[in-house]
Amino acid sequence: MTTQESHLHMRDITLSELQRLDPITTEADDALHMDQDTFRALYDRTARPLWSYLFRRTGDAQLADDLLQETYYRFLRSRAAIESESHCKNYLFRIASNLANDSHRRSHEHVELSDSRASAAGADSSPAGRIVRRTDLTRAMSQLKPRQRDALWLAYAEGLSHEEIAEVLGVKAASIKLILFRARRKLARLLRGDGA
Repeated sequence: MTTQESHLHMRDITLSELQRLDPITTEADDALHMDQDTFRALYDRTARPLWSYLFRRTGDAQLADDLLQETYYRFLRSRAAIESESHCKNYLFRIASNLANDSHRRSHEHVELSDSRASAAGADSSPAGRIVRRTDLTRAMSQLKPRQRDALWLAYAEGLSHEEIAEVLGVKAASIKLILFRARRKLARLLRGDGA
């Protein structure tokens, strides 16, 4: 049968006949281990914190969008047995963390932040003072080791427990306390201007 004949043949099929045909499934469809409503609810609960985490890691909104999409894609393809809501969230953060690490390794681009400092803004509660403090914090956070930065973000921005942070970072839970201690100590020194 020629291509033209197959197109003519397809035109002869009615909509009701098409609806009776079995849908074509792909390997990707088979990999989905949750229904659409369950996934939508999970996405609604986790997308914003995951995107914020990825944006903080990459500093690039478009890259954060791409990594977020890839995070959910890999999650759905993984067929991982999800024990609880917190396990699911931790697993998503683990995937996102790995993707951000991979992206960083591939890019080898480091954003150089300006070294300018406003010394009088420390006690200033004005909008300009808050911006300067936020810039100082961003600069200091960028000087931490990636694992320290991730641990601080997960502990304070996401409110994860030490055990949950350990699961996301792929380290022993006992080491999280030390990682956080060192990260806070170094961050305090950097914010005071004492250096690394």
